Amino acid sequence: MNAYTSFAEVYDTFMDNIPYDAWSQYLISLLKEYGVDDGLVLELGCGTGNMTRLLSAGGYDMIAVDNSEEMLMIARDKAMDEAMDILYLLQDMRSFELYGTVRAVVSICDSMNYITDPEDLCQVFRLVNNYLDPGGVFIFDMNTLYKYKEVLGDRTIAENREDCSFIWDNYFYEQEAVNEYELSIFIREDWEDEPDGQDIYGGEPFLRFKETHYQKAYTLDEVKCQLSRAGMEFVAAYDAFTREPVGAKSERMYIIAREKGK
Repeated sequence: MNAYTSFAEVYDTFMDNIPYDAWSQYLISLLKEYGVDDGLVLELGCGTGNMTRLLSAGGYDMIAVDNSEEMLMIARDKAMDEAMDILYLLQDMRSFELYGTVRAVVSICDSMNYITDPEDLCQVFRLVNNYLDPGGVFIFDMNTLYKYKEVLGDRTIAENREDCSFIWDNYFYEQEAVNEYELSIFIREDWEDEPDGQDIYGGEPFLRFKETHYQKAYTLDEVKCQLSRAGMEFVAAYDAFTREPVGAKSERMYIIAREKGK
């Protein structure tokens, strides 16, 4: 489970196509549907804090966990700029600790897919169950096997922006149901002198960074099994941003579970 490092600096630039406002409205509607109108909410895998701040603006008292120090630095700066009182914690979701319980736990943008070991996934679910209020709600999304196999597959994706670019080589290992992302990131540096090792890209000096990330595809039945092992109650699963059941061609699924005793 790799933390974002170099990519943190340009994450928001390349994710500007994500409709966070619409995603937050959907997530808030699910929280309210399952009885969480306000109070303490924990976000696991918060990244640069885009969803955290939207949930805070929606009236929730937010705690946010991520294992990337670089991502959290950006998240804290944005919350400070907007005068939001959000507690950010540098922790691994497989071993996170809180001082008390929360009304709900949420995790979006396929953060749970980064848990590539089923035993680790079960441990995350156990911790969530432990830190939820009695009957508290856990809402998270996951990329599906269909998306990794049929949509992403063994593809190369590239994007060029004014100040940064990336090349994303994608590999899906069907037997292990593991997806590998190899990221080459180019970030422009406005230095007067060219340091050793600096790349020249399109006539401009760019620094090149490489990162490798792994995600695992879980079937809905596998997720239900780990929730049950962790002592949680499975409630529902939806094709993302709908109230329709997860289908054979769903690319992202939202899963709702409840605390069911410690």
